[in-house]
Amino acid sequence: MNVDGTPYRTIWTTGDDRTVRIIDQTKLPHTFTTTDLTSLDDAARAIADMLVRGAPLIGATGAYGMALAMRTDPRDENIANAYETLFATRPTASNLGWALDDLRQRLLVTSENDREAVAYKRASEICNQDVDACHSIGVHGAALISSVWEEKGQPARINVLTHCNAGWLATVDWGTALAPIYKAHEDGIPVHVWVDETRPRNQGASLTAWELSKHGVDHTLIVDNVGGHLMQHGDVDLCIVGTDRTTAAGDVCNKVGTYLKALAAQDNGVPFYVGLPHSTIDWRINDGIHDIPIETRAEREVTHIAGKTEAGETIEVQLTPDNTNALNIAFDVTPARYVTGLITERGICNASTEGLRGLYPEKAA
Repeated sequence: MNVDGTPYRTIWTTGDDRTVRIIDQTKLPHTFTTTDLTSLDDAARAIADMLVRGAPLIGATGAYGMALAMRTDPRDENIANAYETLFATRPTASNLGWALDDLRQRLLVTSENDREAVAYKRASEICNQDVDACHSIGVHGAALISSVWEEKGQPARINVLTHCNAGWLATVDWGTALAPIYKAHEDGIPVHVWVDETRPRNQGASLTAWELSKHGVDHTLIVDNVGGHLMQHGDVDLCIVGTDRTTAAGDVCNKVGTYLKALAAQDNGVPFYVGLPHSTIDWRINDGIHDIPIETRAEREVTHIAGKTEAGETIEVQLTPDNTNALNIAFDVTPARYVTGLITERGICNASTEGLRGLYPEKAA
């Protein structure tokens, strides 16, 4: 995607092709800056502190974290150490475990002398595969948006509501939930996006709105609780959100607040879709409510907020009384029965065991 006319991915190698460079998303939207990862600890901190976020990008960063670890110490014990260090950073996103399992399996059957090269090569492949998958999600999802627009008589605009950030900043490029929007925009469909602010870290306000503005997509920022009202008044044509982990039965785990949007969509007859690549599907579990680990983050993310002053300075301020505690649950689970369909790189399917196995027959066993 483009930032002021310059094409970027969210993660890439630079210089000697061994230093990993990322966009520091904690500085957005007011400052666009990149930072280098040169060690396992750098990669782990980038994931844990959310310099990178979004399930596919977390997985890609985890893969490069393994490569950085092999750069300094390719022994078996460091494979185990790197795996455990990176796996502990963010418990909810399925892509992280998927990428780490992939790297570990490959490295353990590779000689120590070749492990660094193999790890970097595989991390690069994971990134390229993510870009291809997200582009395909965009193609399938854009066809869906176009069909809804046609069914409604080609109105002046078609309104899509999204929650959190599932655009190119959450992946290596294109995005999941936003990929169909970008592709529809490029295809000339007059798409307008309702952007939830997504408290407490405000990924919608700071990241999704920033992405859409840079790409020239019509959008409006709304507070998190306004979506139901808009649906009641016919101002939402469909919802498309992302997911950090999807069960084999079609339950989806996404940024907290997604479940409430799905309930509102169900009550108002608004189609509710989820965009995801195959790496986000956890084929080992069926019950998302009880089997997906839900991350609880620091209270400070709720009690404080960052913003830019009129003088242009970025500062953090406290929102709450001094002695108020906060609970910061980062994700919730939307049961499959509230999901109209899953938009994957292989097409769109029902949110069900049968739907997913129809697209991924090799996983039926």
